[in-house]
Amino acid sequence: MAALRSPVHAVSTIPPPSSPRRARHRTATWLALLLLLGVAGWAGWIWWQARQADARAASVDAEQRLDAFAERLAAMRRDQRAQTQRLQQADATNRVLRDELLGIGERAALLEDSVAKLADPDRHGAQALRLDETELLLTLGQQRLLIAGDLDGARRAYALAAGVLDGGDDPAYLSLRQTLMQERAALDALGAEPRVQALARLEALAPTLLAAPPYKATGAPARAPWWRRVLGSVVEVQPSDRAVAVQPADRAAAQAGLQLELSLARAAAERRDPASFRAALLRAERWLLRLAPESPALARRRAQLQAIAAMPLSLSLPTLGTTLQQLRQLRAR
Repeated sequence: MAALRSPVHAVSTIPPPSSPRRARHRTATWLALLLLLGVAGWAGWIWWQARQADARAASVDAEQRLDAFAERLAAMRRDQRAQTQRLQQADATNRVLRDELLGIGERAALLEDSVAKLADPDRHGAQALRLDETELLLTLGQQRLLIAGDLDGARRAYALAAGVLDGGDDPAYLSLRQTLMQERAALDALGAEPRVQALARLEALAPTLLAAPPYKATGAPARAPWWRRVLGSVVEVQPSDRAVAVQPADRAAAQAGLQLELSLARAAAERRDPASFRAALLRAERWLLRLAPESPALARRRAQLQAIAAMPLSLSLPTLGTTLQQLRQLRAR
C-alpha cells in the first residue's frame, strides 16, 4: 500500500502551470498604463503649446503696447514743439505790437506837439511850415552829399530850400538867406564829385594799362662793339631789383593781377576808402612793372597812376551845414 501511494504523492507536488487569463490581464494592464502615459504626454504637449502661444501673444501684445506708447509719446513731443513755436510766435507778435503801439504813441505825441505849435498865436502857422520844409530840404541835401555823394541831388535840394525860404516875408531870416546863398555858391564851385572824377580817369587809363604789348628782347645798340652785338642776341641784361615777365604764362598772370588790382581800386573808390584805393593802385603799378621794361611810356603811365591815387574820394566843403545849423539856432531862440 505504501508503495502504491508514493507515485500519487509525487504527482500532487508538481506546481500547476500559470493561467492564460492572468497573462492576458497583465498585458492589458500594461497596455492601459502605456495608453494613459501617451494620453498624459499628449495632454502635456498640448498644454505646453498653449502656454507658449499665450506667452507669444503676451509678448506681441506688449510690443504693440510699447509701439503705441512710443507713438503717443512722439505725438505729445510734436504737440509740445508746436505749442512752443506758437508761444514764441505769439511772443514775437506781442513784441511787434508793443513796438507798434509805442511808435503810434510817439507819432501821436509828435502830431499833438505840431498841432499845438500851429495853434500857438505867437507863431505864424504858414511860416512855421515853411521853416520845417526848409529844414527838411537842407537835411536831405546834406545827407545826399555826405552819404551818397550825390552832388547834383544836394544842389537841387538846396535850390528848393532857397525857393521855400524866399517865399517868407519875415525879415528875421534875411541873414539865413544870405548864408544859404553862400553855401549854394560853394556847392556850385565844386564842379564834379571827386569820386566820379577819380573813377573816370581810372576807367580811361585802364585799357591803356591792360593793353600791354608782347615782350621783345632789346639787343645791343648799333654802335656797340661787335662782341656786344653778338652776345646781345643771346644774353639779355635786366636790373636785379625788377624782372620783366618774359614767358606768356607769366605775362598772362601779371595782366590778370593788374586787372584784379584795378577792380579792387574801383570797389574802394565806390565805397570811399582812400587807403584801400591807394594800396590797390600801388599794387597795380607793381604789376605794370612786370609787363613793360623801363621806357618813357611806362614812366607816363606810372605818373598817371600815382596822380589818380593822390586824388580825393570825398568832398571837402567846410561851409557845409552852416545854413542848417543857423536855422536850428534861430528856431530854438
